[in-house]
Amino acid sequence: MSLRPCGAVLTAAGLIGVAAVLLGASPAAAVAGATPATAGQAPFAVRLTMTHIPRSDGTFYDSACSAALISPTTIITAGHCFHDVNRNPVSGPVPYSTMATLNTNDLAVSSGESRSVLSVQQSRSTDVAIARLSASVTDVTPLGLNRTKPATGSIVTLAGWGATSSVNPSPSTVLRVGRLKITSVKNSYVYVVGYAPSTETSACLYDSGAPYFTTPVAGAPLLVSVESDGPDCPHTTPETTARVDNIASWIRSVVADLP
Repeated sequence: MSLRPCGAVLTAAGLIGVAAVLLGASPAAAVAGATPATAGQAPFAVRLTMTHIPRSDGTFYDSACSAALISPTTIITAGHCFHDVNRNPVSGPVPYSTMATLNTNDLAVSSGESRSVLSVQQSRSTDVAIARLSASVTDVTPLGLNRTKPATGSIVTLAGWGATSSVNPSPSTVLRVGRLKITSVKNSYVYVVGYAPSTETSACLYDSGAPYFTTPVAGAPLLVSVESDGPDCPHTTPETTARVDNIASWIRSVVADLP
């Protein structure tokens, strides 16, 4: 499976299931065919800004991904968002300067809160990474983890900071949300298609790592999967997302302050 790249923000994007389109890869956008989030909606949704990312030819570029806060000090995103010059996922100190911004739905209205990302730990079984922040976030409730196998036919919500089209994509300054339907569940991945506002609602460049979560009428939202890969957006075909229920025990072993 080829991962959607973290876009080279050189003005472009990131892997959609992997990150945003890294130059040489394709980017991920701010959820195509979606609607702008309202104030206070999904404050746990994180915008990742990466700068001075090295290429194997000695040049550099900027990019972006999406993520979600899962503890006061930790975010979850796509593993491919953090990689070496050969695009291999890496663990340890972040390989390039990365800033996490959350608790806002529109950067033109509110800058939200920002933290530096210090270190990253890659899952060994799927396209998921856990990253530690430079300081705790104390005024945002972290997104809980789903612990049961997702059900085919159920509806999840996607919140991302990616582009809205694969044509001249760039990271969004507005958080967008859309609803998608689960079409199948495999060992490590969940496949989803657009549901609302339209069947073309889909992740895009720079949406890599964006959370797919349940939105129960009563109770807190739970993270089902994170964006990993997909076709150019907008589209109506299945998007590949990485499950979290079957790696929840690993996440707990890595994140000491998981709620």
